[in-house]
Amino acid sequence: MLRVTGLTKSYRSAGEDVAVLRGVDLAVATGESVALTGESGSGKSTLLHLIAGLDAADSGEIALADSVVSRLNDAGRAELRRDRLGLVFQQFNLIPSLTVADNLVFQSRIAGRHDAAWLDELVERLGLKNFLRRYPEQLSGGQQQRVAIGRALAPKPLLLLADEPTGNLDEDTADEVLRLARDLVVRTGCGFLMVTHSARLAATLDRQVNLHAGVIA
Repeated sequence: MLRVTGLTKSYRSAGEDVAVLRGVDLAVATGESVALTGESGSGKSTLLHLIAGLDAADSGEIALADSVVSRLNDAGRAELRRDRLGLVFQQFNLIPSLTVADNLVFQSRIAGRHDAAWLDELVERLGLKNFLRRYPEQLSGGQQQRVAIGRALAPKPLLLLADEPTGNLDEDTADEVLRLARDLVVRTGCGFLMVTHSARLAATLDRQVNLHAGVIA
């Protein structure tokens, strides 16, 4: 479902090019959950941002189902994020002026795939029923991340991308949030690629891959 082939990316720093990714190959199957690990600065977040179309690679190919992400222009990548990808970050990125209910439906509505029954199931499974009228600032970190996961999964994306989604949470809350994410990924059948520095959390997913020196080790 996701195929990354020969991906390279460099950045200009102090007057010279610094290679971050040196030919990454990666695949994620439909319904599979994969943990992407590696030391700080190994390029994990860079790889995730390239897959999400938030940045462009220097060379190589990224294909999501029948779409070649690496060949899309800015508008095409924005459409891909809207229609086929779910994104969850360490910073919850909820819209502060919207209630929990409105944050949850935001992406599914702009994607034109709002499903009231599925939303009700998400609210129930994520334990958000009593918080729908609250605003993000009135929630704990764990509650905000549950909302972020619900918003990302509401349109039933092909792939859920998560960059250190539990980094701001205590261990017990992190375990619970990730368990909910895994269960809902299985329920939707989408792929799940999560960047994490935690070997413990990585071990709970179907497969772990390690990024080292710009390649998948």
